[in-house]
Amino acid sequence: MIEAPSPNFGPRPDNARIDILVLHYTGMPSREAALERLCSSKSEVSAHYLIDEMGEVYRLVDEGRRAWHAGIAYWRGAVDINSRSIGVELVNPGHEYGYSAFPIAQYAALQNLALNILSRYPIPARNVVGHSDIAPGRKTDPGEFFDWQAMAGIGVGLWPMQSNHLELDIGRLKTLLGEIGYDVNNLAAAFRAFQRHFRPTRVNGRMDSETARLILGLHEQVGGNSPLSV
Repeated sequence: MIEAPSPNFGPRPDNARIDILVLHYTGMPSREAALERLCSSKSEVSAHYLIDEMGEVYRLVDEGRRAWHAGIAYWRGAVDINSRSIGVELVNPGHEYGYSAFPIAQYAALQNLALNILSRYPIPARNVVGHSDIAPGRKTDPGEFFDWQAMAGIGVGLWPMQSNHLELDIGRLKTLLGEIGYDVNNLAAAFRAFQRHFRPTRVNGRMDSETARLILGLHEQVGGNSPLSV
């Protein structure tokens, strides 16, 4: 692991419970550009770790500190996501600079890092999320090329089976999506975020039978509504 200290952090609240893992892409043209921004006091952004395309892991902020990676966000009733999360940035140009697939070496390094983090903190699988899940109206990362299904297969996050039941009532699906954890005030954005994570082949923010069955399946898997304690 390479130490690349960022000045962009603060203290976690006393007795803070770390129970969310947030995955991002850097959305910058290069690793060097990403490191420069994440380690510049002028940017006021950071993460705990950065993983480049070759699988090198950089530690930017100590896990005991509150890194500034989530911004305005929401998950399962919690709004101060930075105080209760670990943030990992994956070097990728993102949608603005030529979004591309994540290399195998990067996935391998993320797998090792994420499993290590999950072994040390009470982070349930449903709280392994992308930036777009917690900020659906603002963010699209790590994006539809990120293989959430493969990560869930090795124990990082969840992957739902489609429910045998079909429910197309928008009000009911909105309730279920909110109980899973999403901010549903902008429902189309929440649908897009869900699709980007769990149905990445078609991300359009529109309800269809496949999306509905996946929402129902994930809701059944996580056991319904259980807001995070503040």
